[in-house]
Amino acid sequence: MAKLKHQTSASTLSLTPLIDVVFLLLIFFLVTSEFENEEKRLDIILPSATSAVPMTGKPREIVVDVSQDGVVFLSGQPTELEELKRLLNVAATNNPTNQSVVIRADRATTFQPIVNVMDICNQTGISDYSVTTKDGP
Repeated sequence: MAKLKHQTSASTLSLTPLIDVVFLLLIFFLVTSEFENEEKRLDIILPSATSAVPMTGKPREIVVDVSQDGVVFLSGQPTELEELKRLLNVAATNNPTNQSVVIRADRATTFQPIVNVMDICNQTGISDYSVTTKDGP
């Protein structure tokens, strides 16, 4: 039987590639931090405005409830479809890309009031709407 010879050079780990990578990362972070500080070197006093408002309001989901008999509720108050359309139009204007609507309908209601609310969402430009369900039995 022949004996296998173990090579000692294969059992040592070369640290040179690891050191190279660490130095490259160090140089990268040093260069990028210099670019960031370069913008802040100018001492500029920014103007202020008293009537400035943000471009979009804080994104907030609107919850629309539909009762068993098809009555639409917004913030707990019964709301006509025209009034709902007006309010969703205002909300979509304030948050053109972030506005979302959650439709909660009673399971015994017909599907038509839910479709009406979904149609109003589409008409006002709100594409982020969902119909919630209850998890479990």
